[in-house]
Amino acid sequence: MKPTCSLVLFVFALQCATADARPNIIYILADDLGYGDLSCYGQRTLKTPHLDRMAKEGMLFTRHYAGSTVCAPSRCVLLTGLHTGHARIRGNGRAVLKDEDVTIAEVLRDAGYKTGCVGKWGVGHPPLNDPKRNGFDYFYGYISMWHAHNFYPEFIVRNGEKVPLKNRVKERFKKSDGRGVAVEKKDYVPDLVTEEALSFIDRNKAGPFFLYIALNVPHANNEAGAAGMEVPDHGEFRDKKWKDSEKGFASMIRNIDRDVGRVLAKVKELGLDENTLVIFTSDNGPHQEGGHNADFFSSSGKLRGKKRDLYEGGVRVPMIARWPGKIAPGQSTAHISGFQDVFPTFAELGETKDTTPTDGISFLPALLGKGKQKKHDYLYWEFLERGGKKAVLKGNWKAIRQNTRRTPNGPVELYDLSKDIGEQNNIAALNPEIASELARLMEEAHKDLN
Repeated sequence: MKPTCSLVLFVFALQCATADARPNIIYILADDLGYGDLSCYGQRTLKTPHLDRMAKEGMLFTRHYAGSTVCAPSRCVLLTGLHTGHARIRGNGRAVLKDEDVTIAEVLRDAGYKTGCVGKWGVGHPPLNDPKRNGFDYFYGYISMWHAHNFYPEFIVRNGEKVPLKNRVKERFKKSDGRGVAVEKKDYVPDLVTEEALSFIDRNKAGPFFLYIALNVPHANNEAGAAGMEVPDHGEFRDKKWKDSEKGFASMIRNIDRDVGRVLAKVKELGLDENTLVIFTSDNGPHQEGGHNADFFSSSGKLRGKKRDLYEGGVRVPMIARWPGKIAPGQSTAHISGFQDVFPTFAELGETKDTTPTDGISFLPALLGKGKQKKHDYLYWEFLERGGKKAVLKGNWKAIRQNTRRTPNGPVELYDLSKDIGEQNNIAALNPEIASELARLMEEAHKDLN
């Protein structure tokens, strides 16, 4: 007997409901925002009300770690789930992802997600179609990390093609990759990126979708020197007795918070709140470029170090996760997690059944408060610039080896973060066995690239 029309419709509706049950994922990545830059993480001068509300409605991570201490390798770890001892890109050079490198965008796209990236790609110095090549159905923003220094460029990239903007760059600064310093400033790209993010959510509200919002603020326009913290308006900071660069930084933090609020409002407006996970974090510690001093607003908080350091201030970053109805509000967790964990977490959320090997562990149990949360034996970083550095975090023990290119087996610094979060007291001489074990892990975690 053939099924009735009403039964067919019921089965179809049930299938649609099942497909739509997979959550939308919005991942917002700030650029060079420090652990202490948000008021919910202790910032006292600058206010971030939307991010504070996001934390109150969700979960705040106190021990989340970026993939690296600069942007390109950090983004590589995020996309591939491989730490910098295994990842393709380990510094801010011209290395690019290869065809055999699998990204979380590819995995989610193949599982039926609509995938979009807006903002700063910045994974080496790749071709204009690199996001498409690595799993994103839609891209709008900067491809080159150096292009992303320029907040008022003459062009932006949409789906592999250059789109002209209404800005004009000084001839002596002009480069083919779009970097420079504008003399006519009309189109402020960070604002355009937010509009593109909202438009992507509108277009894909039927879901499921994965939207990666890769901001290029509060990074500086390095080409502009001490005037590199460019914003359209200093607003309420205009009359502060601060340098313009610090007014610009404060304005960037205000704008980031405002734009996160706009994203959350759009999700709520479309009725997607309870089926959308939103995560906010940063790619590494705070910078000292464009005339900005990271200590001016205590951007590292109580942590030692900044961007390009492997001390906590260079790699420990804020992370806030919000998913009404799934993540209990007002929570804080000290679960140790890193960028390599994003791949397996999102793959599990998307029910992808993916088997790509990564260095990550899904933190979904910690988010949802369900099941047993697996823990890392250790986290590892290596950084090729400034003579080279390596670091291992094992629980509360942190080991750092400096100048590894010249002295690959040089002395190890050892810190107990449970007693010395500021990494002021090197206790390697008092704990030689622990220092030796963490040094061994440094060698275990490193794999040479061809």
